[in-house]
Amino acid sequence: MEPSLKNIKILVADDHPIFRQGIHRAFSAIKDMEVVEEAVDGAEMLQKARETKVDLVLLDITMGGEWSLEYMKQLKEEFPHLPVVVVSVYPEEHFAMRYLKAGASGYVTKESPLEVLINAIRKVASGGKFLSPEYMEKLTFNFNGFDKQPHEYLTDREFEVFCLLSGGKSLTEIAQKLCLSVKTVSTHRTHILQKMNMKTNSELTQYALLNRLL
Repeated sequence: MEPSLKNIKILVADDHPIFRQGIHRAFSAIKDMEVVEEAVDGAEMLQKARETKVDLVLLDITMGGEWSLEYMKQLKEEFPHLPVVVVSVYPEEHFAMRYLKAGASGYVTKESPLEVLINAIRKVASGGKFLSPEYMEKLTFNFNGFDKQPHEYLTDREFEVFCLLSGGKSLTEIAQKLCLSVKTVSTHRTHILQKMNMKTNSELTQYALLNRLL
């Protein structure tokens, strides 16, 4: 059953208290929306979604130093009909398609006016998809300069390893964090460097900084 537009119950998953508080205050004045749960990381988001009936999740891309993509995939496995709107400081061209392919229904940058977020929530809660008109134009007409960036050729797991490597994590630390063997992480690193035409971790870090991925 589609969520009623008369009362969209929302779970906000974001590790910034000011953002959560701002969303809570803003939505308290909107008759058809209600923030019923908050989470500061992916694990808590999953727990709250299991404990409370919600109609939609607002999800930040990074929480507590972790990328939320794998948590969102798990959320969609458990609740395939629960819509997710990603709200991020990162431009759409960096991450929107990766999250949409993984099951998200919308993507809104935190620089957007509140009205844009409200419209996105209403559209997604009623079964639709939401991206900005500008990004949709780029996708539709393939404007010059919209070629895929090197990191977009990485698989989701490779991208996760790339972010951790860029952040200065060692192979052992990454293996422990992702519950993988060091050999597997090393293989991912090799593939990442090959796909991005780079040779060292410092090059990955520089690329991540230049492209606002850290």
